Amino acid sequence: MQKKYIAVIGSTGSIGTQTLEIVSQRPDRFGVSVLAAGSNVDRLIEQARTHRPELAVIADESKYPALKAALQPLGIATASGAAALADAMEIESFSTVVTATVGYSGLEPTIRAIRAGKDIALANKETLVVAGELITRLLSTSTSSVLPVDSEHSAIYQCLVGEDADTIDRLIITASGGPFRTRTDKELENVTVADALAHPNWNMGNKITIDSATMLNKAFEIIEARWLFGIPAERIEAVVHPQSIVHSMVQFRDGAVKAQLGIPDMHLPIRYALGDATRIDAPERRLNVADYATLTFEKPDTGRFPCLNLAYRSLAEGGTTACTVNAANEVAVASFLAGQIRFLDIYRVIESTLGTTSFVAKPTYNDYVAVNTEARAKAAEAIKSLI
Repeated sequence: MQKKYIAVIGSTGSIGTQTLEIVSQRPDRFGVSVLAAGSNVDRLIEQARTHRPELAVIADESKYPALKAALQPLGIATASGAAALADAMEIESFSTVVTATVGYSGLEPTIRAIRAGKDIALANKETLVVAGELITRLLSTSTSSVLPVDSEHSAIYQCLVGEDADTIDRLIITASGGPFRTRTDKELENVTVADALAHPNWNMGNKITIDSATMLNKAFEIIEARWLFGIPAERIEAVVHPQSIVHSMVQFRDGAVKAQLGIPDMHLPIRYALGDATRIDAPERRLNVADYATLTFEKPDTGRFPCLNLAYRSLAEGGTTACTVNAANEVAVASFLAGQIRFLDIYRVIESTLGTTSFVAKPTYNDYVAVNTEARAKAAEAIKSLI
């Protein structure tokens, strides 16, 4: 089997580091051509010394001197900034890009990778949330393919293998319910950052963990599923599954439901995407169904977690609505993590931003860039009124 070379965008984050663990486990199958990180230059240097990529990129330009000093003596090329990362997507030595960065920053390099004909192992859900229509259009004229890395979308993808798309009735995306599943409205008013980061099942980065607590993460996954699988919003639903063992399900027109089960561990979906939807032996702990006497499911409470409804609003309105939601959320979550606003203010900031930001019905890439910038400014104004 020919060795596959990859680029890892967001290599120092949770998905990126787990991807590199898999590369280390199977050096016969995988190699690394490009590593890119946001600001964690020390970890990026460590990773580059281990995996010896052709190029290492740091987005934070202030960290570039340290990167260059450490890696250029080893013969590893270095670069910094968003433009350098986007340009790196055209390097010919790799065929697959693992987009493991968090947020809007993943959009431009993913677009460049698609235009360069690279396959995408997609962990950056915001790419499809912000610009799903544009990405779908670009993929229709590219040799690129997308394999989802999110556990929920990987589960759906696996359930659909060998099935006729015309037989799909609905997609069922599972949600753990996060740390506040049983909290009352009054209790949610006073939760702390530490409370919100204490996810009961998954070990994720801070931003995604807060999105899980608000359930906006699940709203984003509904939007992502709409573009990945071509299923309309009214046939995609979320269900709360506190054990996080069933990662998602597909119901078919004959009433049958297929589910993909596994322990809450991202190595499996990463490995499945890297292997082009083939099964690769895994050394990690495996699911023993006898350990789980009860698996429960319940409807999400959109009264306590109104962010979930933003999925259907975004898809119904289309255009730049989801771009605005994502931008406002990124600003609001950063403010919450900094202790500036309360947990429930995150939704309030998003609603305020939606009401004040320009809307473009049929956006181009430049429209997404402009609306993203405007929405961030509007969100910052909304936060000032809350502080």
